[in-house]
Amino acid sequence: MEKMENMKSALVVQSNKLIEASYRLRIGQQKFLRLMASRIKKDDADLKSYEFKVADIMELFNTKNKSNYSEIPRQIKELMGNVLTFKEGKRTTYVPFLALAENDEGSGILSVQFHPVLKSMYICLNKENPFTIYELSNTLKLRSIYSLRFYELLKQYQKIGSREMKIEDIRKLFELTATEYIRYNDFKRKVIFQAQKELKEKTDICFEFEEIKTVRKVTSLKFYIKTNKANIKAIDEVCSTSESKYTIEEEQCSKRLINEIKAIFKENITGVEAKSILDAANGDVNTVKEKYEIAKVTSGITTIVGWVIDAIKKDYQIPKGKIKVGGFNDYEQRAYDFDNLEKKLLGWDNKSIE
Repeated sequence: MEKMENMKSALVVQSNKLIEASYRLRIGQQKFLRLMASRIKKDDADLKSYEFKVADIMELFNTKNKSNYSEIPRQIKELMGNVLTFKEGKRTTYVPFLALAENDEGSGILSVQFHPVLKSMYICLNKENPFTIYELSNTLKLRSIYSLRFYELLKQYQKIGSREMKIEDIRKLFELTATEYIRYNDFKRKVIFQAQKELKEKTDICFEFEEIKTVRKVTSLKFYIKTNKANIKAIDEVCSTSESKYTIEEEQCSKRLINEIKAIFKENITGVEAKSILDAANGDVNTVKEKYEIAKVTSGITTIVGWVIDAIKKDYQIPKGKIKVGGFNDYEQRAYDFDNLEKKLLGWDNKSIE
C-alpha cells in the first residue's frame, strides 16, 4: 500500500469521455474513484485490484469524526450499485463503476477494482483517446458534488481558456431531476456560484462566466478558465514535473521543432505553449504557420496560443472576400475532440454540499 505522501502527490489521468459521462454520486464516492484512478500506472496493461486502509482514507479526506469509520465501507458498497451513463446519438450505455469491493473489518482494508469495461477510460490514453491530467489534491478539499464535476469539465479546456455549455446539458451531466433548481437563480446560486467559490479557494483553476440568453431566458453559460496562481507554486515547474511523470511518446517533440514554433510567433510564447501548439498540429510546422497567418489578419484575439490551437483543430479558413474577421464563428469549422495533456495539484473532504 502506498504511503500517505505518495497518495497526495499522485496524478489522476482520465479519458475525456469519462469526464463527459452522466452520473450522480456523493462527494466522498467521487473522491474515492479519483483516489483509485491515481493508483493506475502509465504502463499498466489492465485494471487491477487496489487496497486501501480505511484509516488512511479518513486522514486523506480530512475526516476527523471517528464515527465515520464505518461510513466509508458503506459508501463503497453503495457505489457498487451506481452507474455511468454514456449517450451517443440514440444509443445509451450504462456501465457500473466497480466490479469488486471487499471490506476486511479485521485489518480495516478495502479492496476495490474498476469494472473492466472502463479500461479504455484509464489505460491506453493517447491522441485518439484524449485525456485530462491533474494532481489528486485538487479534489481532496472540495465539498460540493458539483464543484468536483465542474473542476474536471473545465480542466479539460484550461489551455483553450473557455468553454460554452448549455444549462440543459449541465443538468443532464449532473443528473439533476426535473424538480431540482427549477428556477435559474437557484441553479446559479447552488451549483454555479458554489463551484466558482470552491475552485477559487481550493484548486489550481478558477473561472468567471457569462450568461447567454435565447430571447430573454438564460440557456447557456460561457466559462472563462484561468490558472489559479494563488493556489499553485510555479506553473512552469508544475508542468515539467507532471510531464516527467506522465508523458506519452507520441507527444514528445524535439527542441528544434519547439524553437521553430516559437520563431513563427512575434508574441513571446513559452516552450510549453509551443509544444501544445505543435501537438495540436500533429507535429506539422507548416500547419502552424498557415493558421498563424490567419491570426495576423484576424481582429479581437485575446489569447494567441489558445486561438491558434483552436484554429488548427477546427481548420479555420479565411472566408472568401474577407480580410478582417471578428472571431471563431466567422470561420468554417469542423467538430473535434481537443487533446488535453493537463497537469497539477490536490483536495478531499467528507460531506456533500448541494
